[in-house]
Amino acid sequence: MKELAYGLSIELDLPLGRAIAATKEALKAEGFGILTEIDVRKTLKEKIGSDFQPYVILGACNPSLAFVALQDDIDIGLLLPCNVTVREEADGRSVVAVFDPNVMARLSPSAELKEVARLARQKLERVLDELSRQPVN
Repeated sequence: MKELAYGLSIELDLPLGRAIAATKEALKAEGFGILTEIDVRKTLKEKIGSDFQPYVILGACNPSLAFVALQDDIDIGLLLPCNVTVREEADGRSVVAVFDPNVMARLSPSAELKEVARLARQKLERVLDELSRQPVN
């Protein structure tokens, strides 16, 4: 698992389609639902005619954690849902990256939000751990 400036990522020996399916399954196992799915490559091609690598953004939400966070700070919805990206590299491997909820927590003095962020990060780390055990192509 690699730490990013505002997230965590993992490289998989899977093509994009299988990586997306495995990511959705791992998120579901940790209580996350997928609220949005954006095919960035397709959208950029349609809207501005630009080519881009295969890249999907999943808007993942754990309803229980989101409810607690929204009760604590109604404006936290500006930072929800947790974005998860899945992109295909030139060599056919995929990279899955998740937003680090602790970034959200650093924006608020609330102890309740910090706890929600801690729990969400634990769940997202388990998602990446599960993905790291995926069979190779």
